[in-house]
Amino acid sequence: MRSRARTLAPLAVAGVLLTATACGESGSSGTGGGQAADGGASGDACAPVAGEQLVVLEDDQQLQNADNVIPAVNMATAQANPALIPVLDAVSAALTTEELIELNAAVDVERQSAEDVAAAWVEENIDTAALEQGSGPIAVGGANFTESTVLANIYADVLTAAGFDASVREVGNRELYLPALISGSEIQVFPEYLSTVTEFLNRQVNGPEVETVASGDVQETLSALRPLAEQAGLVFGEPSEAADQNAFAVTQAFADQLGVSTLSELADACGDGSLILGGPAECPERPYCQPGLEETYGLQFDSFRELDTGGPLTKAALQQGEISIGLVFSSDGALAQ
Repeated sequence: MRSRARTLAPLAVAGVLLTATACGESGSSGTGGGQAADGGASGDACAPVAGEQLVVLEDDQQLQNADNVIPAVNMATAQANPALIPVLDAVSAALTTEELIELNAAVDVERQSAEDVAAAWVEENIDTAALEQGSGPIAVGGANFTESTVLANIYADVLTAAGFDASVREVGNRELYLPALISGSEIQVFPEYLSTVTEFLNRQVNGPEVETVASGDVQETLSALRPLAEQAGLVFGEPSEAADQNAFAVTQAFADQLGVSTLSELADACGDGSLILGGPAECPERPYCQPGLEETYGLQFDSFRELDTGGPLTKAALQQGEISIGLVFSSDGALAQ
């Protein structure tokens, strides 16, 4: 357990960080149905199957942008503290999406504190004796939702183990905390999301109508981010395997019945148009939601049910057998096995 007191000093402003825009930018789409594809199922073979356990189908054709967790650091602070980025990269090297799910579940489902969950993860996964050593105060920003708070505490714990005097500050939304990170006045480190911060900086540097540079490819997106970050006065470490992005879930019972684990396999198995899709109201018009599933994977839908953005309504509809597939977030604690 940690040997220091945790400081939770909020910034002067508060808000909610949106880690992903549900289903992407505006687009166009049909709303379901279609002819059976060769070799596909027929009838209602892909109708909903109730079950408690949910599982995300792999986005094997990279419909979604890569929103991997990545450390963002004030440039001047990074230059003054050469150990800072390598210490945070040790977290990235160890963190997976499966572990992120478990961390979220420990807080949201098991009702453990974010501080204790973070400390236990660091103790189990980080060789603190091997960390490069630094010194001086570092404030890590964390937005006011579970995952960001846990990640901020993980960063702070690892920095403390490396000799820094690290604390956690609760911050507002990206429009408010990013200027504070760039200035380094109130926070110097933040657990960010690769594609989301890339596009935010892209618009900030090049204007609101600029062409999108983030994609489902982690390394290509990282290459686009680095020069944008330099212009803004930020440095980013290495992205972790862990990602929190739009994803599509089914019940484990549904996946087992069809023998599918990827969206491509689902499209092969469900050519009869019997799938029922659930998600937010804008899903039928957004390219990362229904239109993307149709155009990228060739999926066909019988109908769409308006629910929420990866929230309790969508998950309940899946579990109760009201929809076949639903939009969730890939690191949701409800996905814990």
